[in-house]
Amino acid sequence: MYAVTDPATGEVLATYPTATDAEVDAAVDLAHQATAWGRTSTSAERAALLRRLGDLHAEHRAALAEGIVREMGKPLAEAEGEVDFCVDIYHYYADHAEEFLADEPLDVVSGPGGAVLRRSPVGVLLGIMPWNFPVYQIARFAAPNLAAGNTIVLKHAPQCPGTAALLEELFAAAGFPKGAYVNVYATNEQIATVIADPRVQGVSLTGSERAGSAVAEIAGRHLKKVVLELGGADPFLVLSTDDLDAVVDAAVAARLDNTGQACNAAKRFVVVEDLYDDFVERFAERLSAEWSGAPLSSVAAARTLDRQVEAAVAKGARLVSTGERHGAYFPPGVLTGLGTDVPEARQELFGPVALVFPAADEEDAVRIANDTPYGLGSYVFTTDPEQARRVADRIEAGMVFVNGVGAEGAELPFGGVKRSGFGRELGRPGMEEFVNKKLIRTVV
Repeated sequence: MYAVTDPATGEVLATYPTATDAEVDAAVDLAHQATAWGRTSTSAERAALLRRLGDLHAEHRAALAEGIVREMGKPLAEAEGEVDFCVDIYHYYADHAEEFLADEPLDVVSGPGGAVLRRSPVGVLLGIMPWNFPVYQIARFAAPNLAAGNTIVLKHAPQCPGTAALLEELFAAAGFPKGAYVNVYATNEQIATVIADPRVQGVSLTGSERAGSAVAEIAGRHLKKVVLELGGADPFLVLSTDDLDAVVDAAVAARLDNTGQACNAAKRFVVVEDLYDDFVERFAERLSAEWSGAPLSSVAAARTLDRQVEAAVAKGARLVSTGERHGAYFPPGVLTGLGTDVPEARQELFGPVALVFPAADEEDAVRIANDTPYGLGSYVFTTDPEQARRVADRIEAGMVFVNGVGAEGAELPFGGVKRSGFGRELGRPGMEEFVNKKLIRTVV
C-alpha cells in the first residue's frame, strides 16, 4: 500500500510495510504517554523545539525537496519553495507560541473577583495528510498543535512514505520526546479504529470530499472534534484592469501552482464580457508557454482529469490545448463555452486545465463565482477599491485574495466553507482549534 512510484515512468522505486494492528495501537499509546510532556512543558520550551525543527528543515532542504519530486512529481523549484514555507511556519509558531497561549484576562461583570481563559492541550491528535504538499501540510497541522502541547499520530498519503519517514526523523532530531510525533503507515480501516480510540481527542484531515465525509462521520459518532480542509473550485474574477497582461500572468500562476494540483488553486475564471475575448486568447497562450512540463502525481490522476475534460466537451465546452495526455503528463488547456448550469461547470479540476466563463457584470460574476458546492479560496481583480470590498464580502469562500496570487503566509488563516470543509489552520486561528479554553474564575 505504501510505495514510492515515479509519476513520470510509473516505476515503483521503493515499498514500505503497512503497519500491523499492534503497531498502530503502539503508536497511539506512545502519543498518549507523551501527553505528560505536553501538559508539563512550558510554551517557551516547546517553541524552542519548533525553532530547531524549522532550522532542520532548512538544513535538509535538498533531501526534502528531492523526495517531494520523486514521490509526486512536483517541479524542483516549487518543492524547494514548499520546504522554505515550512521553515517560516515552524519559526512563526516558535515566535508567537507564548503570546498565543498566554492567559487571557476576562472582564467580570457578574460579581466580585476575576477570571482568565487558559489555553491548554487536549491530548493526542490524529492527522491524515494528502500527497500534493507532502511537507507543508504536515507543518501547518503539526506546528500549532505541538506548540500547544498536543501530541500527534500522523498518517501520510500512501504515495509519500519516504517523506513521512524523513519528517519523523527530523522531529526526533529537533528534540521532541518519543511519542510527541509518531508516523504510522496505517490502512483506512486501522485509521477508523484510531479515530474511535478514546485516547485520541481530535482529527485533522486534508483530502478529498469523500474522505472528509467518511472521517467526519466516524468522528461525530465518537464525539471527536474534526478540522477538514477539502477540495475547491476557486473562482478568479476579472472585473477591470489597467494591465491585462499582468492579470493574465497572475491567472496563469494561480492555475499552474503545483501543476494545477492545489486545493486553493484558481480553477474557474470569470471575466467581464468586454475583457473576455482578449483574456481567453492571452491566457491560453501563456498557460501553454509557462507549463513546467512536469507530470501529474500519477497516471490515475491524469486519467481522472481526462474523463472530466471529455465530459465537459461532451456538454458543449471548447477545449484549447497544445497536446494530448501521455501517461501522467497532461498538457495545459482552457475550456470555454460551457454553460454554468451543468455539473461540469462546478467541479474541481485537479490539473492544468482551466474553465473560463464570461460575465455580464459584477452581479453576474458573483453569481457564477458562488455557483459551486465548494468555498475554499477566491481571487478578485479590479481597479476599483470599493468594488473589491463589495465583492469580497459577497464571495462565499473562506479566503479572498484581491489583486494578487501566492499571497498566503504563516500568519494568515487557511480554510474554507461549504463542502470545502471547516476549521482553520495557520495564523492564530490555527492555534485555537485543538486547545481546551478553560475558564478559571476566582471569586475571592
